[in-house]
Parts: sequence; structure tokens; C-alpha cells
Amino acid sequence: MGALARLCYLFHCVLLNIFKSMLAFSMSARAKKLKTCFISGGYLLLMIVGLMPNCFAQGVTLYTPYTKISVPPGESITYDIDVINNGTGVANAPFSISGLPKGWNYTAKSGGWSVEQVSVLPKEKKTINLVVQVPFQVNKGTYHFMASAAGLGHLPLTIVVSKQGTFKTEFTTTQPNTQGAANSVFTYTATLRNGTSAYQVYTLNANVAPGWNVAFKADYKQVSSVTVEANKSKDITIEVDPPDETPAGNYKIPVTAATSATSATLTLDMGVTGSYALQLSTPTGLLSTKTTAGDEKKVELTVKNTGTAAVKDINLQATAPSNWEISFDPKKIDNLDAGATVSVFATIKADKHALPGDYMANLEAKNAAVSSKADLRVSVETSLVSGWLGLFIIAVAVGGVYYLLRKYGRR
Repeated sequence: MGALARLCYLFHCVLLNIFKSMLAFSMSARAKKLKTCFISGGYLLLMIVGLMPNCFAQGVTLYTPYTKISVPPGESITYDIDVINNGTGVANAPFSISGLPKGWNYTAKSGGWSVEQVSVLPKEKKTINLVVQVPFQVNKGTYHFMASAAGLGHLPLTIVVSKQGTFKTEFTTTQPNTQGAANSVFTYTATLRNGTSAYQVYTLNANVAPGWNVAFKADYKQVSSVTVEANKSKDITIEVDPPDETPAGNYKIPVTAATSATSATLTLDMGVTGSYALQLSTPTGLLSTKTTAGDEKKVELTVKNTGTAAVKDINLQATAPSNWEISFDPKKIDNLDAGATVSVFATIKADKHALPGDYMANLEAKNAAVSSKADLRVSVETSLVSGWLGLFIIAVAVGGVYYLLRKYGRR
């Protein structure tokens, strides 16, 4: 038995002896007048004696490792509270929570059952699982409350609500501004948060002009609506594809996530610099030419900017048949304004051993954003010298046959 328990026991015995003496004295003739007073006082002492063991013999401690926690609105906080009996007798501890603000809810369970009182053997402990639900609609600040084993132990707890609470939907993005050409796809990553107390099915919609296309993707799939659990968030990818002829400028794209009970709108800012487009061709539009083996042929090409924005740093390149050579003058166009056309000359040198026939040269004008290709058909013909040489050989052959026939034909 501990020192505190022994002291309580001695005090208990002394009070009982005093009470017995009072009763004996009250029965004597000389104390009859004081009988009523002594008996009343005795009963009062008896009540004190009955209460003292619970105060001193049952030393109960309530313990949890984290007594001050910071959370956002709508969060559930779980505490494991140990009810520890430091005394020498069984401690019956009524468990309660006091001081929670209005609208805050909690549950106290142990072994799967809701707990209002716990009984703990000497030098043992019981654990109570306390769950406190912070409301969605709550002011930012610090809140104090108390876990108690009535009259035996108290545990002060503190919850810090980290931001102002709401009871609504939030639709946000970390980068609402993008810029690009009209013929590109503008991509945004947004977060849809359900700040209500129930799951919601949100319909996704964008307010855009005819010809504009907006696609929503969630969980790697294109969707028109998403389901979000209470107090949960979902990432949504938004892809905006404007018409290729969209003029340069800044455009606002309102995007809405809505249910029958709640909604939120996110405004996307899109900067269109114009569209990039090139056309590689010839002045006549005819993509064919003729040459002879081993000769060079200069072909005039045109590069036209058919987009709505200037195109810079355009390189000219080609893929030719084996042992052919193709060069450009100029090799690079530094800048080509919208609607402008520039002439480029391609010099084509056929292989000196090329056989007569048609060959294909693949030409391309390109920069980092756009390109245009043209397939030029090159017909290789027999050279004039080769033709006359062929005719001469044929004439010699015919003459030789004629001579032989005349000389030996009559024999």
C-alpha cells in the first residue's frame, strides 16, 4: 500500500472512532440535549469518510501523447486516451467530454463499443478511442476542451483550426495563365475540392464560343462529370483547343463544376499569339522538274506564311536519292510575317550514274513550332551527247549490216 493510501486509511479509522464516541456519548443521560447535534455531525463525518477513499485511494491519470493539434476545417482527429489507475483499488471512471464548441461532434469507444464509464484494475490502464469531428464551417482559431474521468482525472486538449472554414466547393489552379499559338492545345491542371459534408457528383462545363473545344480529364480518362467524396479533392486536367484562325489576344475561359446543391467557377486566362502555318511549293504550284545524270538543276520554291503570327528561324532541308546533292539559297529564313511569301532556290545535282526515270526529292521548311513538306518529282532524261552517240552507234551498226549484205548477199 502506498503512502497516500496508508494516510487515507488512518484518517478513515480516526473519523470512524470519533463517530462511534459520538454515538456512545449521545446515549448518556448528561448528553441527551446534545444528541441531535452529535448525530447530525456524525452522519456528516460518515459521508466524508465514505468519499475519502475515492479521492485518495483511486489515483487516476488520463494520458494522450498529442494534446495540441493543428488541422484544417472538416478534419477528423483521433485520440488514443489511456485511463491509468495508479491506486490500489478498482477505479470506476465515468468518462465525458466537456467544452467542445456548438456543432462539434465526438465519439468515445473502446473495444468497438461506445463508452461512458470505464473500470480499471489497480496499476493497469484502459484505452479509449476518442474521435473529434471539426466542422467544415468554422472560424480560424484555437479551441480548448476537456476529457474527464469524473472527479478522478482531467486531460485538457487543444485544437488549432489552421484556416477559415467554409461549407462550399472550391475549384482552383496554381497556374491559370498560359500562352501559345492558336493551333496548339492549352493545358491546365485544376483541383476540385468538395467542402460539403456529403459526396457530390459535379457536372463540368466551359463557357466558350462556337468552334472552341474544351475537354476534361480525371484519372487519365476524358469525363463530363466527376464524383468527389466529402472533404476530399480530385485533380482535373482541362484542355482548351481554339480554332486555328483565332486572332491574337487574351481570352477568358470560365469553367464550372456544379451540382444541385453547390458549385464553383474557375476562370482560365489564355493568351493567343496567333497561328503558325507554312506552305512550301513552287510559284506555279507544279512540283516536278527534269534533269540529266550528273547535271545540276535550279528550281525556284516559295515559302508562304499562311498563319496569323510571324514565323522565325525557318530552316530549309531535303532528303534526296543516294549520291544526289540538294542545296538551298538561302539556307535559312530569319523572319516571315503573317501572309508573306519568300522565294528560295533549290539546286539539285543528280547522280552522274543515274539511269533515266523519275526520282523523288523530299523538301521541307521548318522551325521549332511548324513545318511544311513538299515532294518534288525529278525526271532524269538522256543527255543530248548520249543521244547523238547512240544514234551514231545505231547508224554504224545499220551501215555495217548493209555492207555485209551487199558484199556477201549474192553468194
